[in-house]
Amino acid sequence: MRALLIVAGIVTVTLPLLGQASARAQAQAQVAAAAQGGGGRGGTLGPVNALGQEVKRPPVPTGPPPRLPDGTVDLNGLWNGGGPVNSIAQGLKQGETLPLLPLAKQLMDLRAQPKNETDDPHLWCMPMGVPRSVPYPFRFVQNYTHKAPTHMFILHEGNIHSYRQIFMDGRKHPAELDPTWFGHSIGSYDGKDTLVIDTVGFNDKFWFDRQGTPHTEQLHTIERWTRVNEGTLRNEVTIEDPGAYSRPFVTTWTARLAAPGDEIMENICQENNQFGAAGGHANPFNR
Repeated sequence: MRALLIVAGIVTVTLPLLGQASARAQAQAQVAAAAQGGGGRGGTLGPVNALGQEVKRPPVPTGPPPRLPDGTVDLNGLWNGGGPVNSIAQGLKQGETLPLLPLAKQLMDLRAQPKNETDDPHLWCMPMGVPRSVPYPFRFVQNYTHKAPTHMFILHEGNIHSYRQIFMDGRKHPAELDPTWFGHSIGSYDGKDTLVIDTVGFNDKFWFDRQGTPHTEQLHTIERWTRVNEGTLRNEVTIEDPGAYSRPFVTTWTARLAAPGDEIMENICQENNQFGAAGGHANPFNR
């Protein structure tokens, strides 16, 4: 009788442990499968698993670039990318480095210190300037009438729903300009394939990237936007700023066409909203 009681006790203790081990193994298998992008419940955008929704995007189209009735390249579409985010130096040719002047290098090193990392104006919902990009799409707004365009606009979803105004009517830059985040831009076409945007009149507040790469109010940029194919837009940017760099330099970036059906979404970002007093951060622009 005692032996039967001992056996029953062993079974009572062991079975729950075996059940727990089996459940744990099953959960581990599901997590492993999820890490490989599978093993979850199917969703309209892809598998739904422990790591969240896996979004499947169609490949970027590679057909010829569309054109306007007069043969000029059509830049319409929703685009992602096209400029620096982490470091503008990533757009240089292999082996090149930024030709920073000593004072600009000193300022960049100061911005890189942990106590100053939240000084980036973009984190305070301020415009990102040129040629910086953000992880949000943008759209060119061109003139589709038979008349020659007088203006072009670039609409950004990110930041504060920023927009850029490019004058296409042949005007020159004013002799005197009030410094602004996006400067004064005039545009023209190089042949039928490339939009050229020449911009001056910048303020010195925005950072080129998250690294804090600086510039001065002497900044002059020339962007050359070329739609290589239907789904690829190349932006070659010449940067000239004798106040921060010893010579002009060129950076090249690529934007990809967003998936069909994607549109610019509402994005509310007010100054001081992300890194304000409520977050325990002092406004660096009040120093």
